[in-house]
Amino acid sequence: MDAAQIIGKIRRREAVTAAECRWFGGALAGDGISDAQAGAFAMAVAMEGLGAEGRVGLTEGMRDSGDVLRWKLDGPVLDKHSTGGVGDPVSMVLAPALAVCGAYVPMVSGRGLGHTGGTLDKLDAIPGYTSTVTASKLQQVTRDVGCAIVGASGTVAPSDKRLYAIRDVTATVDSIDLITASILAKKLAAGLQGLVLDVKTGSGAIMADPAQAKRLAYSLVEVAKGAGCPTTALITDMSQPLATAAGNAVEIRAVMEALSGTGQSRLREVALALGAELLGNNKQIKADTENAWNALNTALTSGRAMEQFCRMVAALGGPTDFDESWRFCLPEANIVREVLPLATGHIRAIDTRALGVAVVELGGGRRREMDRIDSSVGLSGLARIGAKVDKSTPLAMVHAATEEAAAKAERAVRKAFQIGAAAVPAPELFIDRVAV
Repeated sequence: MDAAQIIGKIRRREAVTAAECRWFGGALAGDGISDAQAGAFAMAVAMEGLGAEGRVGLTEGMRDSGDVLRWKLDGPVLDKHSTGGVGDPVSMVLAPALAVCGAYVPMVSGRGLGHTGGTLDKLDAIPGYTSTVTASKLQQVTRDVGCAIVGASGTVAPSDKRLYAIRDVTATVDSIDLITASILAKKLAAGLQGLVLDVKTGSGAIMADPAQAKRLAYSLVEVAKGAGCPTTALITDMSQPLATAAGNAVEIRAVMEALSGTGQSRLREVALALGAELLGNNKQIKADTENAWNALNTALTSGRAMEQFCRMVAALGGPTDFDESWRFCLPEANIVREVLPLATGHIRAIDTRALGVAVVELGGGRRREMDRIDSSVGLSGLARIGAKVDKSTPLAMVHAATEEAAAKAERAVRKAFQIGAAAVPAPELFIDRVAV
């Protein structure tokens, strides 16, 4: 195989084979491909695409560039991936519910960058929780507890780490072919037997346009199935935050509310729908989607999913009594203040991306990979589209480290909410389903 020849074929819009792309995906982990060639490859793919076979080949090559887990368990190994949003802690509700229902969930997650929050950053708000573990520790916790939410080790899909850095400096981050390979290389390296994708669309999503979101969903499902992993996708609404909180510790509190059945109905709805897709499509579980939904709902309402989540927290270094201590052991901000609207009416729209940016500005997210995060800051009590508000009805609560930061966030939140006289319906939570 020759890197320059493959790049030239893509640039000339000639068909590249799965084998060529598989080789290139694997070779990115070594020194056989220069940075210049990696950048040229990313640009050629972003401009001309790879085609279905090429996408599968690239994904498989990147997956196999490092460790691929193997499992011997008495239930299916399943996982979920979200394309990212604001106030979206679904993973922490879904993983323990799936474990209660007999699945094993080795959930390799990421950190936030830009306006979208990262699952690992949220879990880091739990005192003692260790999200960076070895592959053997991931396997041990998954086997013993049923689920483990951790970060990828350096030996998982190293080609993706290199290509992601190249994409970041070559303006090719938004290439659907490269997004597909990046997401799936890491997920499939976990040795999955089933995957469900939560592809977000709306003002807070990476793919704000529904048509683009559907294109990405189709690409992800097609490639994952082509690589041997049964996969479906749901396209869900991100025109407003999913939970009523956005931040790190505040989202952990929302997770515990959802797991205890005391709130966060939209968050639970998405978790249940995604879980039913996974279990309903798995031959080992032998349940249709409706029965799977009921089993997952029982796991949540009975408190068993919360017990499972707290077992995972303890196994990964967190408090052994998190089911009781979460109300007071999570970090709290120095300042908590209401954001009141300046007008009376109905919430007609929310600039959800702006809310995510406000959390970053508070210190709850990062603009650059090396930025430090303040787990205590964020937004809670976020009002919903369609709600009626007046000058005494909070749009949100700001959690901030300083008065100056709180005042800046208050202005940003107020600006993000569009209020009008006429009532509008709440947006549909589920927009489409994709199964190739």
